[in-house]
Amino acid sequence: MDISSRTVFMIGGTSGIGLELSRRFLKAGSAVVVGGRRGDVLTRLAGEGFATAEIDVTDAGSVARARDEVLGARPDLDTVVTMAGTGMPEELRDPAHFAQTETIMDVNFLGTVRVIDAFTPHLVARGAGTIVTVSSGIGFLPFPLMPTYAASKAAVHAYSEALRAQLAGTGVEVAELVPPAVATGMGGANPRALALDDFATEVMDLLAQDPTPDEILVRGVLMHRWAERDGTYDELVAQRSQALATLPGRARTQPHAQEQLHVQAQGRTQAPGRTQVPGRR
Repeated sequence: MDISSRTVFMIGGTSGIGLELSRRFLKAGSAVVVGGRRGDVLTRLAGEGFATAEIDVTDAGSVARARDEVLGARPDLDTVVTMAGTGMPEELRDPAHFAQTETIMDVNFLGTVRVIDAFTPHLVARGAGTIVTVSSGIGFLPFPLMPTYAASKAAVHAYSEALRAQLAGTGVEVAELVPPAVATGMGGANPRALALDDFATEVMDLLAQDPTPDEILVRGVLMHRWAERDGTYDELVAQRSQALATLPGRARTQPHAQEQLHVQAQGRTQAPGRTQVPGRR
């Protein structure tokens, strides 16, 4: 896409990756509307040259009001980015985690669908545009400490694939941004997290390609995206399961559990008849 001439609505653009990409689009010459829940932050961002709109992706009425406000001010809107997201650890041995499950799915998956539903008719009617969904490397290589976050992002991936197929021939393209851990409020605790500036630079370079890639894959996420194809999936999931020791009450028993996971991973990797299919998605 031509990143210098777009009119972008960045939902969830008040912090982290969304804010950095909003600034990159604005600096490149595009018009940017930043959407978020916090009016005080939106007021501050208006001082940076952004148009703003309040939106809560868990509230269908809020999404509809934001759509009407944005399209009323910018009928030339051609790019919608569904950046809003949340995630947290969950203890699946405790059924009380279900409240967290509902919250995560409502924001990450259903919120994405609400936004897409709100803006797809406009984009199809104009015969051109881009929807950028946001999944995660965790959607392809689970992080057992955050099970619903992984599931929600896997759902976004599958939905993006279906949306792309259904919009074929309309002029509306669907690009799926697949971040790894990035040094923001959500991913900053990971010592391997990519620097936000470096990540954003790579993302904008990929978005600027013509045609826009179906999947925006920075180098740091390739190990997640292709782990199953490359035969590293089981071992990497076992390694990532070590984080379960941070759950309350798990520290004493986790070493034995990790030994079992390692053995299971080795057994699955070496099991007769199991093959890795190149290009499997």
